[in-house]
Amino acid sequence: MSNEKIEKVRVFALGGVGEIGKNMYGIEVNEDIIVVDAGLMFPDDDMLGVDIVIPDITYLLENEERVRAIILTHGHEDHIGGLSFVLKKLNVPVYGTKLTLGLVEEKLKEAGIWRQAKLHLINEDSTVVAGDTNVTFFRTNHSIPDSVGVCIETEQGYVVHTGDFKFDQTPVDGLQADIGKMATIGQKGVLCLLSDSTNAERPGLTKSETEVGQGITEVFENTNSRIIVTTFASNVHRIQQVMDASVKTNRKLAVVGKSMIRVMTIASKLGYLNYPDNLIIEVDELKKYDDEQITILTTGSQGEPMSALTRMAKGAHRQITITAYDTVIIAANAIPGNERSVSSIIDKLHRIGAEVVYGQAKVHASGHGSQEELKLMLNLMKPNYFIPVHGEFKMQHAHRELALDVGVKEEDIFLVDKGDVVEFSKGQARKAGKVPSGHVLIDGLGVGDVGNIVLRDRRLLSKDGILVVVVTLNKKTNLIVSGPNIISRGFVYVRESEKLLEDANELVSQILTKCMTENVNEWSSLKSNVREGLSRYLFEKTKRRPMILPIIMEV
Repeated sequence: MSNEKIEKVRVFALGGVGEIGKNMYGIEVNEDIIVVDAGLMFPDDDMLGVDIVIPDITYLLENEERVRAIILTHGHEDHIGGLSFVLKKLNVPVYGTKLTLGLVEEKLKEAGIWRQAKLHLINEDSTVVAGDTNVTFFRTNHSIPDSVGVCIETEQGYVVHTGDFKFDQTPVDGLQADIGKMATIGQKGVLCLLSDSTNAERPGLTKSETEVGQGITEVFENTNSRIIVTTFASNVHRIQQVMDASVKTNRKLAVVGKSMIRVMTIASKLGYLNYPDNLIIEVDELKKYDDEQITILTTGSQGEPMSALTRMAKGAHRQITITAYDTVIIAANAIPGNERSVSSIIDKLHRIGAEVVYGQAKVHASGHGSQEELKLMLNLMKPNYFIPVHGEFKMQHAHRELALDVGVKEEDIFLVDKGDVVEFSKGQARKAGKVPSGHVLIDGLGVGDVGNIVLRDRRLLSKDGILVVVVTLNKKTNLIVSGPNIISRGFVYVRESEKLLEDANELVSQILTKCMTENVNEWSSLKSNVREGLSRYLFEKTKRRPMILPIIMEV
């Protein structure tokens, strides 16, 4: 009988499947755990008051001594935004390309953990040894420079994670995806491919970035007014195109928005943005120039309520107000879930009378490959097994259909949810249970202290408001000393509901008197009786269920 150890490879997602954002994937090769990306997600509408959402890393903490590396595919927030929270609990080596690490360093400095972080620079030709496992890379195209795919060597074949990608034949920086290297990886043998599903429902090919540059330049050349451009702060290629168009049409460029300024500073310092020294001016200098000499580059492409663009549109920005004479270019598509806020800001701009260029105009291209590019990746890699990742479940399902079209067998495709483990042994794959996974909610300085109960309370408060009932009792005499006083917030307009609140006061007095007559004087029982009785009464009168908070004091 052979004593040779059988290699086990396990693949799982802690985020990035069944959702947009929060990308984090784990690949285990025997005792080595390699993590790909550590992103964040912006909260859903029902996550009231929550700032951001990061993956649950319980499994990684339980196996801390086995986690060898965190590999970053590129510098977008949905891939690096959770890293500072992860590194506070799990200080392992981090590997990324030059621009990616430049953006990460800034985040870690803000979090106060930059000095102890172990950051290692890689490029598409690097080889990383993580424990006993070799990791190599290949260049991809995306809407941010320095994007790479990740290739993890195992005895059964490569496990390949594409990162976010498209195949752009005319990229802004002239660096095309390394198709030859991808084909070589496919020829050597890919055990499992994890591939970006974001545009799996979109037919054809994704538009080239060069087309977008031409579209933006056309708008600039045909506009004699002030131009305000909004895009993702991290879309360095789009920023370069706005700069090029401004130079070509003799405009000065003012930059508004902290995140935009931060990314531009880092990208310029590292050589990813090229522009003449006299192009950029301070916002205070705008009044020195005529409107046709001005470009304003800003954040707010997703209609975020506190973004610079939204404040400009509302007239609430300290220095800039959008007028009917302005042209606004929205050089971004709405992230799924943000359609309403984007539509709202476009509507607001039209009401002002501004010219708005967005949508079908050639001013934006997705950074993600459409169906023909996803098929090309599958054909290059020729994987034995396929796991669609990075996207909502419908996108993963659409990607599965594409894989079937190019000849991947149905039983060799795994649609996974967060925490699902796919295990490979002797070249065979099977579902092998789950690891802990889920959302960790960040609210202010609190990490994970907002859970389902807190969110439920916030939903109740947002729906029907709150009533606070304050009463003081003398337990010796079993009498109400003062109150009850009812304070209403978000339930009814007090001046128009005096009779309702007087009757509610009377009801609370009756409930408490009855309880004390029957010698029911435990705080929990008294509060429970008040809550239930008052809730029934108010629902009968108003068909609303406010949160009721009894406060009982004793003298």
